[in-house]
Amino acid sequence: MMVICHHLSIFSSLETYPFLLGLSMDHDPATDNPNDSTLTNMHVTRGYQQEMLQDSLRRNIIIALDTGSGKTHIAVLRLKHEIERNATKRSWFIAPTVALCEQQKNVIEKSIPVPVGIVSGANEPDQWKDAALWERVLRSHRIIVSTPQVLLDALRHGYASLGKDISLIVFDEAHHAVDKHPYNRIMKEFYFHLAIRDLEGDDAEIRPMILGLTASPIYGGNASKAFETIEANLDCVIRAPRLYKSELSQYVHRPKFKHLMYQPQVDSYFASSNIVSLSNIIKRLKIDDDPSVKDLRSKLANMTQGSPDWRKYDQKLSRIINRGGSFVQKGLNDFERAAIDICSDLGVWAADWFVYQVVERAKQASNPYNNIMVSWRLSEKSYLLEILNEITLCPVSFYPEDISDDSSDKINVLIDCLLQEKEETEADNDFYSTIIFVQRRDAVLALAEVLKHHPRTKDVFNIGILLGTSDSSHRHSMMDITRSLVKESQDDTITQFREGEKNLIVSTSVAEEGIDIQACGSVIRWDPPPNMASWAQSRGRARKRKSTFTLLFKAGGEEQNAVDKWETLERQMLALIHDPSRELDAAVDDLVTDDMDVDVDEDGREFIYEIESTGAKQTLHSVISHLTSFCSIIPESSHADNQPFFERDPPEYPDGWHLRPTTQELYLGPFGSTVTLPRSLPIPKRQFQVERQFATVVSAHRHAAFKAYVELHKQGLLNDHLLPITHILEPELEEEVKALLADVEKREGMAKVSIGIDPWRAEENQMDQSSWFSSVLTLEGLPPLLLFTKTEMVQLDSSQGPKLYRRDRPVVRASIQPGSSISDDDQMISDARRFTRMIFWGLNNTRMEWDNLDFAYLVLPSGGADTTWSARRQWLESKSGSDDSHLMAKADQFAQEFGCVNDVTLIQRQIGQGRPFKFTGWRHEPLNEEEEGRLRERYDRFRDGIDIVYPLVEVRAYPPRTNFLVPFTKVASQVSEDTQEASPIHLLPQHTGIILLSPDETEYSFLLPSIMRFLMLISTAKSLRNTLFVSSPIYAIPLPLLVSAITASSAGEQSNYQRLETLGDAVLKFTVAIQLFAEYPMWPEGYLTKRKDHAVSNVRLAKEDIRIKLYRWIIRESMLGKKWKPHYFSAIATPETPRTTTAAAVAPIDEASQAPKSLQDDAIETDDRRIQGTSKPSTSPHKKKKSKKSSKQLSTKILADVVESVIGAAFLHGGLDLGYEAVKFFDLGLKWKTISERIIQVRTRSDTIMAEKDPATISFPPQLGDVEKMIGYTFTRKIFLIEALTHASYQNDSTRTPSYERVEFLGDAILDLIVNDYLFHAPGKNYSPGHIFLRKCAVVNAHFLSYICLSAFTKIDKTMPRPMPGHSHTIEETTESQNIYLFQCLLHSSPKVLDDQRNTFARYLLRKPEIEEALNESGIFPWASLTRLQAPKFLSDMVESVIGAVYLDSGGSFDIVTNVLETLGIMKILKHIVIDDVDVLHPVSRLSLWSQKHEKKIEYDSGKESGKVFCRILVDGEEVQGSKVSDEFRGKASQDEVRFAAAEVAIKALRLRDVGVGFELLKKKKPARRKKRSKDIVE
Repeated sequence: MMVICHHLSIFSSLETYPFLLGLSMDHDPATDNPNDSTLTNMHVTRGYQQEMLQDSLRRNIIIALDTGSGKTHIAVLRLKHEIERNATKRSWFIAPTVALCEQQKNVIEKSIPVPVGIVSGANEPDQWKDAALWERVLRSHRIIVSTPQVLLDALRHGYASLGKDISLIVFDEAHHAVDKHPYNRIMKEFYFHLAIRDLEGDDAEIRPMILGLTASPIYGGNASKAFETIEANLDCVIRAPRLYKSELSQYVHRPKFKHLMYQPQVDSYFASSNIVSLSNIIKRLKIDDDPSVKDLRSKLANMTQGSPDWRKYDQKLSRIINRGGSFVQKGLNDFERAAIDICSDLGVWAADWFVYQVVERAKQASNPYNNIMVSWRLSEKSYLLEILNEITLCPVSFYPEDISDDSSDKINVLIDCLLQEKEETEADNDFYSTIIFVQRRDAVLALAEVLKHHPRTKDVFNIGILLGTSDSSHRHSMMDITRSLVKESQDDTITQFREGEKNLIVSTSVAEEGIDIQACGSVIRWDPPPNMASWAQSRGRARKRKSTFTLLFKAGGEEQNAVDKWETLERQMLALIHDPSRELDAAVDDLVTDDMDVDVDEDGREFIYEIESTGAKQTLHSVISHLTSFCSIIPESSHADNQPFFERDPPEYPDGWHLRPTTQELYLGPFGSTVTLPRSLPIPKRQFQVERQFATVVSAHRHAAFKAYVELHKQGLLNDHLLPITHILEPELEEEVKALLADVEKREGMAKVSIGIDPWRAEENQMDQSSWFSSVLTLEGLPPLLLFTKTEMVQLDSSQGPKLYRRDRPVVRASIQPGSSISDDDQMISDARRFTRMIFWGLNNTRMEWDNLDFAYLVLPSGGADTTWSARRQWLESKSGSDDSHLMAKADQFAQEFGCVNDVTLIQRQIGQGRPFKFTGWRHEPLNEEEEGRLRERYDRFRDGIDIVYPLVEVRAYPPRTNFLVPFTKVASQVSEDTQEASPIHLLPQHTGIILLSPDETEYSFLLPSIMRFLMLISTAKSLRNTLFVSSPIYAIPLPLLVSAITASSAGEQSNYQRLETLGDAVLKFTVAIQLFAEYPMWPEGYLTKRKDHAVSNVRLAKEDIRIKLYRWIIRESMLGKKWKPHYFSAIATPETPRTTTAAAVAPIDEASQAPKSLQDDAIETDDRRIQGTSKPSTSPHKKKKSKKSSKQLSTKILADVVESVIGAAFLHGGLDLGYEAVKFFDLGLKWKTISERIIQVRTRSDTIMAEKDPATISFPPQLGDVEKMIGYTFTRKIFLIEALTHASYQNDSTRTPSYERVEFLGDAILDLIVNDYLFHAPGKNYSPGHIFLRKCAVVNAHFLSYICLSAFTKIDKTMPRPMPGHSHTIEETTESQNIYLFQCLLHSSPKVLDDQRNTFARYLLRKPEIEEALNESGIFPWASLTRLQAPKFLSDMVESVIGAVYLDSGGSFDIVTNVLETLGIMKILKHIVIDDVDVLHPVSRLSLWSQKHEKKIEYDSGKESGKVFCRILVDGEEVQGSKVSDEFRGKASQDEVRFAAAEVAIKALRLRDVGVGFELLKKKKPARRKKRSKDIVE
């Protein structure tokens, strides 16, 4: 139930909250954050802060203000308002670093008198596994400060609810909310699915309010895109002050930018004695002495070789030895690299100091009796201490000359800058303070030490260090000891800097973002900033008046280019922040007074549209943004704006005011509004209006938008959360290859694609675009024609050319013989244009324009036109004085001039109207009474009656016109016979027209459209081959096969892509499977399956289709005779008659429109990316027709199907090698190697593994030989067979191969391909995809394969001595045989598996006779009997894994695998299914299809009684007699058994087998009877 209600507005302005005016900052106007005292004794809050606060109370915003403008103060005010407004929920402040969290927590705690808590890594929240613990934390705090990952984890684990527990989230440094950052994940995963927030609602599960803080709302290199992304991700609008913009400039000062150049040092570390000593010791280290190596060797010695644990530790040891990845070796290597970098950057003295200090501190940490680094193991400490004691180090000299001489040029340039700036600052009687930003933590320590002791700076600067903090004690890296070199805490350093005790800080990037540091006079970047955000954030620290921002550049470097780019980007960012046109509200800010609340109705009430079932609410506050957001997700149409269009009432200016601008009075209201939604919305009403009754334009617009949004929900375009319906589905993938283990997109999506290529246009690489190619077109029984086209035709003899099927006539064959080219101004071209018009005009004149001769193809008789009919046409021309009659002569005048000749062909009942009839003769004999009655009825529109003058014209209606490329069906033939038997039609010659075409010319007019259709198909395929495939091996696909591959079934052609797609699907899955199998040897089957499913999903294939623009060549539209017209060039770019020959249809049969867009004008629209083509204006003088869309939506399935059909065509022509090339062509985000290379890769890996093993320790299971006998194949590499037979529970394998799942994954794809290939080529069948699928399912389903596994066996002979009968003391040897079954050869160590084997085999023996008979002799596939085996999955897996193993061992031989399938009996049963037309339709499917056809309701009534499970079939509530089946209850499997068995019984009772395998008959309902058409039809 929907409720529209009104509530009194909670607030109207800041005056409502006196505390807001009482809060301010007692600190220097240029500082950023509150000082350490408290927020008491405060001045009035700044105007721009009030403006931002008021805006944040109304909606979600990101405050974009420079550092120093007081963003934190606004956030504190917003938090105070929220906790006083909402007593049940808490506010959450998140910051990207622990240091920021600690700082902000202190500020908030001192400002607001409520419990404030901080949760960071130091609290170990990962260990908070108790939901009650989280509940107590939430309950006992009103404000929580944390890093984003803490909140994200709490939400993911259900410990906190964004909708129930939180009313406000403050995102500090909000520009991080992109990509996979926790900020963005919080919003994506937990925010957007919540109901839209109503500002008055406290307890509902709704979206919390969002407030973002940032000084640089930008990332990457595109400011506009960054704004759009961040705003969308945080559901906010980026805002900066507008009303108080001038006041802001009083508190924010941009620094002066400078850069200094220095000379880099090269290989200076050789001069550092300490580095040389350290390096020499590291070089002498032996990895075998490392405690980690010794420990692993000891563990391995006590393990069973080949066991899982042994392999794990063995691999770990190998990695350590190969990479030097032990704790000690890695730490020392990192130490050496850091020292070398410091030496190169700062000089020898800094490097020597760094090495000496780190070694001394490491010695302390390595002492077993201290706990400096508790995560270091004792053995590691002892070994490290032993190494460190061997290093001979020299303490550094602190003599001024030594420090100065051993410092780099970069140090000297820095010191010169510091001293000069300090002198200039103090000359202005100001205090100098500076921050130096350094990229590396170790360089911070070294630089600070140099400046503390350098003779030019030691007495000038008091230096502090900021490295960031981390209280976690679980770090395990040697270089973490450098943190202990800092003697003062971060808080103390910041405090001393703020209070002036320190005037220089050397800092990592930790000081860039939000740390509460006072304004500096100077900021210096020791290293160039890595990105725009770092540039802006670090520069923001220099915000005193006359401050400077200095960058150090290496001479000859390219850093200056990056700075220029960032400065440009920053200017764009500022322009966007202050651009009022970015928001609708901003456009009317001038009309809104400070004391007016534009969010409420005129009487102070707010409209709310509420959905009671979900609690979702829509208010006036956000309705415009939500309506805009809704419209933005509508798939875009070409040259159409999908944004809602708002019109104010009255208009701001009078109509035509721009022609004569005059001064006019400012209209102050009241206002009305009209909003118009996009035309692409198929809703009854798109325009919503409110009358002039609102005081502001914004209020009027909101009320109009409110009405529109309510209507959208009522129309079902919004769900009950008042969100677009698409929000409940996962959106179409935009980036290639999302997370590997993400669930594969299963639904069928829609991809927006544009119109396709025009195969008749000259190719882009064609040198002469104006010339025509000449060909000779020969039709059997007709004079040859010259064919002129812009593209060169393919040579086609009569066996290759089109075959035209005419009713009751022999097949007409055509051939094409390409010739030379001819210029456009040749007389033959002019003649051909007129002849082409004449040929097509007779049958298609209602869809043609006589003056338009710009045909895409031209024809001309090679021997000249028929002279007799040419004379007759000249007579008509001379008689009419012009060509206005266009080939149409009155029959009476024609007979008077030429007599009643019988070579007339086409007749029009009335000149220029209706379809032509077939001329059969002149009727001289009088009509009988019945015939005359019909004649007069035909002309009853003449009020004065008619005079019947003989001879009459006698005609018959042509049969329905069709595509002559498609043979006639029996139904069509019957229509033809019925038509021929119809009575002749008689027409009055004085009202009848004769189309002046000779018999041959009439034949041309009938046959040429189908020939052009055929040539279009061939030319489209040729264009595809020459454009996309030209450099690929799949260029070899023959054109006829390629035509089938790109032709959809909707095109109505004799051949389409459906069968090829089915074959290509199997080739695709196998090819991807072998690639993944070989590329990722350590991946389990689950990973392989998910990755394969992702790669072959329709969404992925469709994206690849769009990426290479294959969609432009898809042929979808059929050739409809009643709408056909010749193809024109001139109309291609005509907006009024746009091309409907699209990616979905490039046929030349343009129905009420023209041809496809050219390659140059190609456009594609998919997701949010759009490239638009151009079009020429129409020059048609005729009335404009309603335009069709110039682009269509193709489902992702169609796009994917064409990809698969191309793969199928390649496989069909060139086998698996060419099939592989086709799959590779589409990329799919995989790493590609040929199939033979992949097999070699797998075999080589197997050989390597076996070669590393001691042959004496390898023992092959004895059943390998038995399996080889059963399948008729002997393995060269037994390890493949062992893997295929190894169950995951097996513990006794000396080769330690993995279990069979991976090779079963491969075998499944191999079996699928072999079966599909056989069914595709089944002799005389030409199975449709549906039939292929049914038969394939019969032999690849788990029930059938389990039966194969249970039935496969080999006999072994055994000898046993026994007493001879009657001779008890005489022993004789007797030979006996025993059957060894395939299922018994499974290598496992599980009692459960053994029980399953025994029980299943017992059921197999019980059901064996009926199953064998049904599979080998019956005409019905035994689905129910096979199901009753209740076979566990590992039985079918065994068969598929053996298939995969044979394939790998045989080097990828499908012939050998097929022989194995023959031996196992799979191929024998498949052939029986095909040859004997076995009914393979599943009984449940058969009942379902039957019920749909006859509109019956089928129910499976199942239950338990007397320890048994039963099922019976009900049809419309009545039991089918005898359908009740019961059996012993053995779990779900037995329930399926009786269900299938009951379905079988019901099928027999209902006699549904009578339709045989023609299951399409079950699906199709009887068609509704067509009404008899009164109009005559013509071929």
